[in-house]
Amino acid sequence: MYETIVYEVADRVARITLNRPEARNALSDAMIDELLDAFERVKADDGARVIVLTGAGDRAFCAGADLGGLGAAQRAGRGVAAADAIRESGPYRLFTAFPGLGKPIIARLAGHAVAGGLGLAASCDLVVAADDVTLGTPEVNVGLWPMMIMAVINRNVPPKQAFKLYYTGRRVTAAEGRDIGLVTEVVPRAGLDARVDELARDIAAKSPIGLRRGRDAFFAIEGRPLEDQIAHLLGELVELAETEDAQEGVTAFLEGRAPDFQGR
Repeated sequence: MYETIVYEVADRVARITLNRPEARNALSDAMIDELLDAFERVKADDGARVIVLTGAGDRAFCAGADLGGLGAAQRAGRGVAAADAIRESGPYRLFTAFPGLGKPIIARLAGHAVAGGLGLAASCDLVVAADDVTLGTPEVNVGLWPMMIMAVINRNVPPKQAFKLYYTGRRVTAAEGRDIGLVTEVVPRAGLDARVDELARDIAAKSPIGLRRGRDAFFAIEGRPLEDQIAHLLGELVELAETEDAQEGVTAFLEGRAPDFQGR
């Protein structure tokens, strides 16, 4: 049903593949719309407990925005009307959709991730990269700046390292990306699929409601005072402890068996 992405679900893992390899999987308006549709689809699918986001081929995970047309955000104009148009634009809706997914999302990088593509990867909860891929924010080289994705990258990377990325526009290796917080794990290319599959299976075996409520709480406390964070998390813990999955988990632990989580 999609033209620019592929959506598949197997073994409780939803796999979303950016499928424009001829354009290095660049984000077109059509691809953004299809990604947003796939996100809504996976949120509603109880059979999908984990999301893997990847790109077709091994040349690029995603090369960022399709420079042939930067989309609605560029066409919005200025002033109050522009602010409203930006919030309705595809890029705004895409990058603000990740916290509300309700399910863990893993970026699988078999190819390079630059510009908006790096922002897309950094928006994921975990990033597993092949050891020969590179990452970067080259916008400064063409007189631009990674404005929108800076909001995501700044949550992952210390300021001095972030400025180095932004000012120089140079590519960093996957290992460098791991060292500064952009990448979770770096693995040999030959072992990339096996490691992503292993990680996805491990997470998919956990309680769906525990994962969802824990992930939601992670984003809910961001930027709030410590006292508010603790109060919110305590309330969440009390409610989570009353779920059937939590009770099943404790019982299974005491009985020395694997839990059978049902997401309730």
